[in-house]
Amino acid sequence: MLTTRSSPAGTVLAELRRVDAGYGGKIALRAVDLTVRPGTFTGVVGPSGSGKTTLLRLLLGTVTPARGRLERARDLSVGYVPQLETINWDFPITVRECVLMARRQSRPWPWPSRAERHDVEEVLDRLAIGETAGRRIRELSGGQQQRMFLARALLRRPRLLLLDEPTSGLDVATRHDILHLLGRLNAEGMAILLTTHDLNGIVTHLPHVVCLRERVVAAGAPVEVIRPDVLERTFGARMEVLEHSGLLVVVDRRIPGLERHEEVRP
Repeated sequence: MLTTRSSPAGTVLAELRRVDAGYGGKIALRAVDLTVRPGTFTGVVGPSGSGKTTLLRLLLGTVTPARGRLERARDLSVGYVPQLETINWDFPITVRECVLMARRQSRPWPWPSRAERHDVEEVLDRLAIGETAGRRIRELSGGQQQRMFLARALLRRPRLLLLDEPTSGLDVATRHDILHLLGRLNAEGMAILLTTHDLNGIVTHLPHVVCLRERVVAAGAPVEVIRPDVLERTFGARMEVLEHSGLLVVVDRRIPGLERHEEVRP
């Protein structure tokens, strides 16, 4: 069941209660409980097929629960950044045109207003890709592509930003740039929820982590969740969790000399 409710400042943006959901009669999520509050920054991790994208689509409103209850704030605006791998980069449009496609369709004519064009230029400049506005989308680097779709999402001025594997296929430097950019948006008050398979580059840097394998295996701060027993239940494989320079580091196989270790919480 999907319902909406009034959302006083400082309460709940979206909440799942014992939700089952999926596609074509196949259940991808079972009995999931999740609460998204204003200003939160959450990373969702899990293996392929664990229900991560289904969870995003529930929050986006494009999938409805098969069982359970989903409540979203009545005034909730949501921005969505898809996986780059799902995009047809040969589509013949410019960066500016791609971002403009996200504008609200409340006017009777199709061409953008001066204010809308200004908003696009402003958001592109804010994300440091203003010089790409007239270029075809296939000419962009991976980091520029990710920023372009982030610009599309921000054009709607969302209170909740959803991202599906935002750093997949990006090099280390670009991945950190994207993470720092999202951190700045969150510091300004935007709630962010992203899915990722990147345990070291992304998840250990986030304040809140959800481990998902059809059900919520664990949720909490990285030091509470990124633990060998939790990761084994989530991914079905034994992983080691070490501490290096104040950060948790996950290794997915035993390395000679690491048979015995003590997990250190920063």
